[in-house]
Amino acid sequence: MAHDSFTGVRFYRVIPDAPAPGRADRDAGGTIPARGARYCDAVTQAAAFGWWIYPPIEVSLYWDGQQIFWTWPGHDGWLELDAAQFPGLRRTFNATAPADLKGATPPFLTALPEAGVVQLWTGLYARTAPGWSLLLRSPANLATSGGYVPYEGIIEYDQWFGPVFTNIRLTRTDAPIRLRTDRPLLQAQPLPRIAYAEATLDAMQLVPGPDAFTDADWADYARSTMPDTRTIGQYAIAARRRRKCPFEDAAA
Repeated sequence: MAHDSFTGVRFYRVIPDAPAPGRADRDAGGTIPARGARYCDAVTQAAAFGWWIYPPIEVSLYWDGQQIFWTWPGHDGWLELDAAQFPGLRRTFNATAPADLKGATPPFLTALPEAGVVQLWTGLYARTAPGWSLLLRSPANLATSGGYVPYEGIIEYDQWFGPVFTNIRLTRTDAPIRLRTDRPLLQAQPLPRIAYAEATLDAMQLVPGPDAFTDADWADYARSTMPDTRTIGQYAIAARRRRKCPFEDAAA
């Protein structure tokens, strides 16, 4: 792949005023209860894993059960959706694009053949480090405003330099569905390709138990669960220490 090497994820903002991606919050924007945010490392770590991505503008969708319509603030009325370009983008894109790519902006919104399904481009392109992909999914542990559900997808952006988009399934008819720029639409999470390789997924093992537990299994279970060996938040404290000193266990 002919691009400069790097070790992370790089987002390219093609729509100039689109909200910038940002690190996801451990408390899911303040929606996780205080006790959970303090003691439940599993929940907070999942919430913080990745980056929040927002719609490039506030947009409203309306599905009557057959046709999908859309509008945005400042536009008077609803437009029937087939495939729509982002308002005003083609002119700015063409001003800098090579001659053979002028006009090659991806659609902002597309009504897909499946009933009530819309593809939405976030205004971003992405590139990942070699061997890494992005899982695009609903924000973890953050309830949506209702009326739609994003499909999840894994895209190998180290091989494919292109738009960050999602397909959303509308779940409400005969009422507007508002996508706001101050609420994340997606969470982008980095995955090494080996994590979802067939060899990795086929290597799952099932141990019949508990009669098949080893002495080490029982000792680990006791250390993890017995009340007299645990303090409140013990798992969270240990997990945070491991993340701060990731080589501590290996050296032990």
